[in-house]
Amino acid sequence: MKSTKFLNLDCIALENESLSMLVTQSVGPRILSFGFKDGGNLFAELPEMVSELPDGREFQFYGGHRLWEAPETMPNTYVPDNFPVEIATLKDGLSATQRVVSQTGIEKSIEIHLKPGKAQVVVDHLLTNRGSEIVECAPWAVTQLKPGGVALLPQSYEQSGLLPNRSIALWPYSDAANPLVSWGNREILVRAEMKTGSFKIGFPNPRGWLAYWLAGTLFVKRAAYNHQAQYFDLGSSSECYFNDRFLELETLGPISKLQPGERATHTETWELFQDIEEPTDHAAAQRVIENLGLN
Repeated sequence: MKSTKFLNLDCIALENESLSMLVTQSVGPRILSFGFKDGGNLFAELPEMVSELPDGREFQFYGGHRLWEAPETMPNTYVPDNFPVEIATLKDGLSATQRVVSQTGIEKSIEIHLKPGKAQVVVDHLLTNRGSEIVECAPWAVTQLKPGGVALLPQSYEQSGLLPNRSIALWPYSDAANPLVSWGNREILVRAEMKTGSFKIGFPNPRGWLAYWLAGTLFVKRAAYNHQAQYFDLGSSSECYFNDRFLELETLGPISKLQPGERATHTETWELFQDIEEPTDHAAAQRVIENLGLN
């Protein structure tokens, strides 16, 4: 590990033989950069992007990967994270911990574990209730990626007789006729070429992965799905949001009622693949899925 500057923020560089990433110390917890060791950053870089909140404050996005607390509410979800985090060294990586936010009583932390010799990393997302009241919440892992690529959102295709086997959540601003969204029986393809507006979709994801293709590289993130658990956003364990500046791949943990001192942990595994065919249509997407064994 070494210290460096990125987007004018103090960062720690993590790398193995295959990949490299930057975790900022200045704000967060956030991972600002991720990619192959000799390649570019797949994550969106948004140092100037801010959203004005109803109370007049601003939330700064920065880009990259962040940990939020579901459900999305105002103002709790948008508590600014513009202050330094505590960095601790782990045997195979590091942890970044935000100070407890008095407004929510929740402490946010991410733990990053690099896999030796592989283009793979495990990211644990932890919400700890440091307050005195029970908090109903779920870890929400949000990855902002550069536009111009294609997201693959897997759908359930198991036979269920006379019963439904898929459900979809759409947000009020999502146009179901958006030509950038291609509805398939085994996957939904989202082309991140939005010019104006935005779109968001959520769904239960028993297949346990999401993917994004950009310039020949495929980013895959996996998160376990619990069939017995309940999830926010009409049962969505996976979500995808995109606009003209970025595309987000999001996963959520099950709803937890955290007693004081209790913790909820949500784990994602990230992988990178090189020289991948562009999933221009559903046939190409199925070739990618089958070749990589994502089924």
